[in-house]
Amino acid sequence: MQKVTILCVGKLKEKFYMDAAAEYVKRLSRFCKLELVELPEERLPEDPSPAQIEAALDHSKYDITVIDLHGRDWHHTAPDGRQWQVDKNDFSITVDGVRKAFDYALIIIHGTPGEDGKLQGYLDMMGVPYSSCSMTSSVITFDKITAKRTLAGRVNLAREVFLRRGEAFDPAQIVAELGMPLFVKPNANGSSFGVTKVHAPEELPAAIEAAFAQGDEILIEECITGREMGCGMLVAGGREYVFPITEIVSKKDFFDYEAKYTAGFSDEITPADITPEVKAELNRMTREAYRTCRCSGVVRVDFIVTPAGVPYFIELNSIPGMSRGSIVPKQAREMGMSLGELYDIIIADTCRK
Repeated sequence: MQKVTILCVGKLKEKFYMDAAAEYVKRLSRFCKLELVELPEERLPEDPSPAQIEAALDHSKYDITVIDLHGRDWHHTAPDGRQWQVDKNDFSITVDGVRKAFDYALIIIHGTPGEDGKLQGYLDMMGVPYSSCSMTSSVITFDKITAKRTLAGRVNLAREVFLRRGEAFDPAQIVAELGMPLFVKPNANGSSFGVTKVHAPEELPAAIEAAFAQGDEILIEECITGREMGCGMLVAGGREYVFPITEIVSKKDFFDYEAKYTAGFSDEITPADITPEVKAELNRMTREAYRTCRCSGVVRVDFIVTPAGVPYFIELNSIPGMSRGSIVPKQAREMGMSLGELYDIIIADTCRK
């Protein structure tokens, strides 16, 4: 009897689907030896692997060296496994006695030091151009309260309470001011680390403690109910690129770390199914955020759109995920632009800094 093996990506969770699959296996067993193999899903990370980025770059144009940054340890790993330290005095490496000084930095690091301006400040001192926003712009956009105050009056913003470590606060007063539910988040962090959605007043102290575990400043924000949207934007070569809008549908209570980086916990729909009016307002607010925060390179601006069609700014990601499975590259492909072409445009524009 012929053996048939079916490889299924993802595992069935609903009982009625499992029962249906078992029934078909039973029926087909008269004709073949059927085996179902369920493989776990793997979502391409927002934090891209160097291999994915390197593969997308045109090696006929660029001499590429991948540098890993871990605190003070900046190194390049050769194909044979040997590691070579970066000389931070001039941003160079010496491999087998041959020195290589870098002409350009393609920054793909989320959080610190790639998204908060620290790496940009170093590269400015070294006179090395780079792909992202400037140091000043990165500081503004990574610091949530600074970004909100910079954009106040230009985009719709959720109300918030800002707290520093050690400051006294009254949970009852916060609830009375912002209502329920609400979000508690670190002021300067990424990937939703330390973010909690609070549904009841008694949950607030623990949520505040969790946020302070990530930093010395936190935001407590009112919860804007609606659909989450992301819009990428790039200004290069005198041309403005506003990418198709993506709707992010989380299967959890909100788009937290697990929903962002675990397969099956969210869906991303590009282009989003929205009215022309909502699209126009999201594009306007994206442009406003990009220009007001003096961005450069490619960014992604995230919003919540209420049931009434009113967008609220969430945050601006100055180093959006740029692997093939990330949101901005998907938006670029929807425009007919490959990942390699997107990098070419970014590099050609920002290498002139």
